[in-house]
Amino acid sequence: MTSLSQTISVVKPGRPLMMAAELHPRSGKLIGLSNSNRTARRNQPVQEFNHGLVLSKEPLKDRDVFTVRIDKKVNLWSGSIEIGVTTLDPALLDFPSSATGLKGGSWIVSGCSVLRDGRSVLEEYGRDLDQLSEGDRVGIQRSSHGELHLWVNGQDCGAAASGLPSKLWAVVDLYGKCTQVTVVSCEPPSPSAERETVVRDEVDEEEEEEEEVQEDAGITALMNVAAMNGVMTGDEVPELSCSRPDKFPNNLEPEAVLTEHQLFDVFNNAIVSFYRAEDEGGGEDGNGGTGGGATGNNSSSSRNDTRSGGGGGAASNDNGTETPSGGTGGDDAGNTSGSPAGTAGGGTGSGTVMGGLTTNDALLFHEKCGTLIKLSNNNKTAERRRPLDEFNNGVVMTNRPLRHNEMFEIRIDKLVDKWSGSIEIGVTTHIPNNLDYPATMTNLRSGTIMMSGCGILTNGKGTRREYCEFSLDELQEGDHIGLMRKASGALHFYINGIDQGVAAAQTPGVVYGVVDLYGMAVKVTIVHNHNHSDRLRRNNAIMRALSPDVGRPRPALSLTPDTEAHDRLLFHPNCGQKAAIISDGRTALRPHATDDFNHGVVLSSRPLRSNEVFQVRIDKMVDKWAGSIEIGVTTHNPAYLQLPSTMTNLRSGTWMMTGNGVMHNGTTILDEYGHNLDRLKAGDTVGVVRKEDGSLHFFVNGVAQGPAAWNVPPSVYAVVDLYGQAAQATIMDDMVDLPPLPEDASEGPTAMSPGSPCSVAGGSATDLRFHHLHGTNAIITNGGRTALRQNCRSEFNDAIVISNRCLRDGELFEIIIQKMVDRWSGSIEAGVTAIRPEELEFPNTMTDIDYDTWMLSGTAIMQDGNTMRNNYGCDLDSLTSGSRIGMMRSATGDLHYYINGVDQGIACSGLPPEVFAVIDLYGQCVQVSITSSSGPLDNSLCTSNITEKSFPIHSPVAGVAHRLHSKHGKNVVLLGEGCQAVRAGGYAHGIVFSAKELKVDELFEVRIDEVDEQWCGSLHVGLTTLPPPELPSCPLSGFSPSLPQLRTKVTWLLCGLEVRRNGVLQRQNYGCSLDRLTVGNRVGVKRCSDDTMHIFIDGEDMGPAATAVAKNVYAVLDLYGRITAVSIVSSTMLEDVDSVKAVSLSSESCSEGEDDNTPVREAEGEPCALVPTAMAFLENHGKNIQLSNQNLTAARVSSYNQGLLVTAQPLAQQQLFQFKIDRLNPSWTSSLALGVIGHSPDRLNFPSTACCLKRSAWLLQRDSIFHNSLKICENYGPNLDTCPEGTVLGLLVDANSCLHLYVNGIDQGVAAQDIPSPCYPFIDLYGQCEQVTIVTNNVPAVGGEAGDTRCQGDMEKADMVDGIKESVCWTPPPDVNPNKSCEYQALCARFKDLLTLPDGYFNEDAKYNLCYCESCHKLRGDEAYYKRGEPPRDYALPFGWCCFALRIKPHCEVSNALKKWHIAYHGTSVGSLRRTLDHSQLLPGTSSIFSVSLAKAEGLDGYSDPEENSVPGREVPRVRLSPTMRYSGLEIFAPKAQFRDPRSHRCHQAQVGFQVCVRPGSYKVGPQTLGHSEPLDPRFSNSEIEWMTKEQGGTLLYGLLVRVE
Repeated sequence: MTSLSQTISVVKPGRPLMMAAELHPRSGKLIGLSNSNRTARRNQPVQEFNHGLVLSKEPLKDRDVFTVRIDKKVNLWSGSIEIGVTTLDPALLDFPSSATGLKGGSWIVSGCSVLRDGRSVLEEYGRDLDQLSEGDRVGIQRSSHGELHLWVNGQDCGAAASGLPSKLWAVVDLYGKCTQVTVVSCEPPSPSAERETVVRDEVDEEEEEEEEVQEDAGITALMNVAAMNGVMTGDEVPELSCSRPDKFPNNLEPEAVLTEHQLFDVFNNAIVSFYRAEDEGGGEDGNGGTGGGATGNNSSSSRNDTRSGGGGGAASNDNGTETPSGGTGGDDAGNTSGSPAGTAGGGTGSGTVMGGLTTNDALLFHEKCGTLIKLSNNNKTAERRRPLDEFNNGVVMTNRPLRHNEMFEIRIDKLVDKWSGSIEIGVTTHIPNNLDYPATMTNLRSGTIMMSGCGILTNGKGTRREYCEFSLDELQEGDHIGLMRKASGALHFYINGIDQGVAAAQTPGVVYGVVDLYGMAVKVTIVHNHNHSDRLRRNNAIMRALSPDVGRPRPALSLTPDTEAHDRLLFHPNCGQKAAIISDGRTALRPHATDDFNHGVVLSSRPLRSNEVFQVRIDKMVDKWAGSIEIGVTTHNPAYLQLPSTMTNLRSGTWMMTGNGVMHNGTTILDEYGHNLDRLKAGDTVGVVRKEDGSLHFFVNGVAQGPAAWNVPPSVYAVVDLYGQAAQATIMDDMVDLPPLPEDASEGPTAMSPGSPCSVAGGSATDLRFHHLHGTNAIITNGGRTALRQNCRSEFNDAIVISNRCLRDGELFEIIIQKMVDRWSGSIEAGVTAIRPEELEFPNTMTDIDYDTWMLSGTAIMQDGNTMRNNYGCDLDSLTSGSRIGMMRSATGDLHYYINGVDQGIACSGLPPEVFAVIDLYGQCVQVSITSSSGPLDNSLCTSNITEKSFPIHSPVAGVAHRLHSKHGKNVVLLGEGCQAVRAGGYAHGIVFSAKELKVDELFEVRIDEVDEQWCGSLHVGLTTLPPPELPSCPLSGFSPSLPQLRTKVTWLLCGLEVRRNGVLQRQNYGCSLDRLTVGNRVGVKRCSDDTMHIFIDGEDMGPAATAVAKNVYAVLDLYGRITAVSIVSSTMLEDVDSVKAVSLSSESCSEGEDDNTPVREAEGEPCALVPTAMAFLENHGKNIQLSNQNLTAARVSSYNQGLLVTAQPLAQQQLFQFKIDRLNPSWTSSLALGVIGHSPDRLNFPSTACCLKRSAWLLQRDSIFHNSLKICENYGPNLDTCPEGTVLGLLVDANSCLHLYVNGIDQGVAAQDIPSPCYPFIDLYGQCEQVTIVTNNVPAVGGEAGDTRCQGDMEKADMVDGIKESVCWTPPPDVNPNKSCEYQALCARFKDLLTLPDGYFNEDAKYNLCYCESCHKLRGDEAYYKRGEPPRDYALPFGWCCFALRIKPHCEVSNALKKWHIAYHGTSVGSLRRTLDHSQLLPGTSSIFSVSLAKAEGLDGYSDPEENSVPGREVPRVRLSPTMRYSGLEIFAPKAQFRDPRSHRCHQAQVGFQVCVRPGSYKVGPQTLGHSEPLDPRFSNSEIEWMTKEQGGTLLYGLLVRVE
């Protein structure tokens, strides 16, 4: 018996005997187990760093700590041991390479982060496992409360996660440096180790109780104040117990119960009076703060008694003496509650003045501070002196260290709008008396943690870039900032009372609070429990105490009970200041909507149930404001909520759909989502629903917009913000009839949206875009059309994107590669998957998916991660920027890939019917865009479908007037008197023409009647100068088989997505691809008055496709490939009512003093004023901007940034806003940027540069286009950094909501699409650009009838093809010449001056000198290639060179040379210039050995016959020419000469050459002689790029060319 009792006493009560912990025999493929499966070793530790995963043999029991010891480490790798738990059974587990690859319920601690299913949920936690050494012990535990705890060397690191399931296995990953571990135990921690955690929990509970008591004390004080102010009688003031508000005795009679509004009025007044009395008590009167338990002189009711006020006088302490504090209550005068303010249960007072002394315990600012700091208000207020002259030396610290859980909070009292940066706050271990204060606190390199902006800096170095959603730089006067060091050592920051989470996990025990009054921050004050959250909390507590039913749904007052009224969704009576609730709570409105645009927030009267749709109809709108209705949900009870001016200002518990984005707690989480609410009209409906799974969905006109947010809590109230244009809304309730729309439903446009239930049309077709769910490194922008991988040089995977819907049969999903990097191996992968985006857990790469996925990787077709076919017809790894990739699932289930529009054949078969397109931005591929981003795709192009924009349909008049010409391709048959064309055979020879030339703005449109799917390719459409009557008789057997090969005359055409001129590519990714047209689609072409070609698809203008189109043109179509039959649906009569006419920039249509009142219908039915609205700059602008000239001129007066300005008036569609660059400062680099924003500038917080605009902003900077700070397009228009003074820039939004840039009146084409209306132009006066002025009259476009002078581009758009018939000038008109201040041209001119060539060789008029730098030629609108001579021959403009016009000798036949001779180029050396100029032509025997070669009379290149009068056997010199400077400008022909610029004293290299006229027939075309294999010029073959001439007098020098590097 004795031995048995001894044995029993050893066993812990309540637990069985512990078995030795073991590892499961199944493990990672490199693991070797030993020591009875208690030791694990990773094999090949020098060669491999992963595949070292082990799990416990048995599931963990609650409170057991599974502990391992690190036995061995190697220093070859980064990273180390990882530990955690998983719900996955090791007996069935397919082991991944590392623990972070575990899914399906796994929590892993890696380094100092906690990951759940591979995604980080906590960044800073516990000890850094990577820093552990051999012999250290690490354990993992699931507590009895379901929390995950990490133990390191016997110390608990706290809760890492909560809500863990009961059955879990321990996971250990021998990763990186860690190569061997041994299990040492699996048992509960020692009692001493747990006791510390229990004590810590008890402390937290005591603090919560103290806060509750303190709250009750505040309620009591407010009750007394209410009674003292006559709001309540003494009998009405209830007594509150010192425990909880819900125990408050209800001694108010039922008939005396106040309404909710009366309660709010009573106690808001009481709160104001209470705080005013409290503030006065802390001031000169000497009244103390609110005390806690024992109060002084409670019997007195006089406010003027200096010793009254609920503990506000002197309080007796244990020694019987009075302490001069603000009321110390309880047994302990020490502040154990964590707050220096007055507490109830034993805290100190508020630290106010009494008898000239202050309490030593209150948190104040230390007397030693920064050199510019001035302290006041008894060291509670700090202010920086000379705030307009100095921005630093404003550091202040607390007078004592912070206690655990003590809040240190300040209020911002004053800011100045001069500097960048603002207040910084944090903690430091430095003692104030011993510290040599730095200029800024972030200069300290030890013992300091600071919050700066929205990041955390430790010892001056950034440790967390995005700590919270708030930025300290954006806070305003009156905002509160606080911090608290928890007992666990975690440091938290608070913004306006809201906890921002853990900023640092381990903070030293003794730290001082520190504030840096930096930059804009000038003055702050320490607040003691006076912040907004405390006031709101006390107010809510009072309301709960007095009216327990507040916030709960109440039945409406009625004589007869209504069983449905209690359940009906209504608006809560507590609403915004400018809002009102009518119609028994069903309708909300802003009565004075034309006077105020905000304060219109209304909430539902009860929380929404799961899957309950809250839907409202917009009843009334005004067109005075920008922005419109916003809708969402919030966790805030409307009875307690202090309603903000707009709901997006609320920083907690709120999800809102605003415009076409979604915001959570005031921060945008989805940039582009659903239908744009700002475009809704009266009669439209919007709705919101929270589903059972916690996802949030929005509805527009009954159409679901998709999931907008996840993990939304269950008890949320619906919110409607009647903002901007939205003036009235009514809840859509099926139980009652909706009231009719008011007669004045809209003071603006009355048309309803196409999808409105009150409109005729129903439903909408969603075009293909990228889904908002994607891989962690992917970013979706540009309205869902563009996807890019962030951190592309440090991350190569985790960037999978997927289509927003499944592909239809025969529908092509095509993307274009826009950006690549050469850092990685491998590239884009593309394919399809049957997994819905909502169900897909995005892996690192898509080939990791092992079900329902088909991918093309390189040349391999992979199904479910396994290769099923090699050497497919294309190699994705070989594609470059500009390449296009498409996927299509055919109706038979076959998967086809298309590369640059060419079908690569069947990749695989048997695909399920519903598959989503997938793109993996892997390796080198960084950015892609959907090619048909401007319009619907495939079946959505059908006229039966209605797109979001609802474009008008052009209905032809009775009796179609347009006809097709009788001359056509050999396979074409005309029917119906020339109204229908059918291709009778083959796939080509289907070219047809319009019967007559098109008039200006005349639309030629056809409908597709038949499609043959056996062919690829599709219709080509365009304009041509080729007159069909001049063609030979039909059939045109010798005619071009397809339109891209038609080059006898100038032809502009659209092929797929490509715009071509005479077959040469001019533009990619234009409009909607013609390859996707089907039966019933309509295609049209128009030549507009601004000499541009526009393509129309189903009535939608795709924008300018080509510029500088000749005047006398015919419409031309090519029935190619799939398209076999078309019919004309247009008329020669101009349909002005239904068509959209672009603004004319010529002087004819915009003459001064004339108004054109012709109405033009916009795409959405809104009226568009053709006369530009008077524009001026808004008074609100960047801080370095100064306005003048009635706000028409803006100048940046200092620095290089902070120059953002915006117009006060919105930009109407079809209105051209123009401004002129007045002044440039060459001291800076870069220059201005411009664009539009889609929201009111009244709410715009102007950043330092326009690049920081991240909400509904389209920016044009340099030659790139940005949307919400992300680049979506490159090489657009001229480089704005090179625009000289005098350049006129303009912005225009056309009727299709497309943004255009105008440079000196020239349209640069569509820059962006889906621009919201209204929008506001903005300009960023950055860098060199210092002043601009709004142009009040339009500048005539180049090529318009602004004068007799014509530029080079106009000369050869129509005239050059037939030979020039009149004398022309090659220089743009002086008033639009962009070259007058080009820096590159000036540099080239300085080099020419150094050559000391006589001025007599050059034309006296400098305006004939042309610069062909990138900026200048784009500003002029030059095309790359032109034709010249008889017969016409192509030549290229010398882009990159500067041409100085030479004086032409009178004896030359100038007219013949200019009209009939060809243009060519000749590269030469600097030493040959003078001799060549002396003879006025290229001479044999020129000293340049590179440009002149000697040939025998009988010899090379076909020159077998000797010249007349030549001696047999004599050497005949030949001169090399070329139609492009890409060949003649090579260094072997034009050697580089080094020179020093006399102005900048910098060294440059220069080349020279000549632009010459060459007599036709005097030269022979031959191949290049340099041995190049790659094409030197895309227009000219290498076999025809070199011209040889040996005739003297066969060349005429026209210009000297100079290029400087």
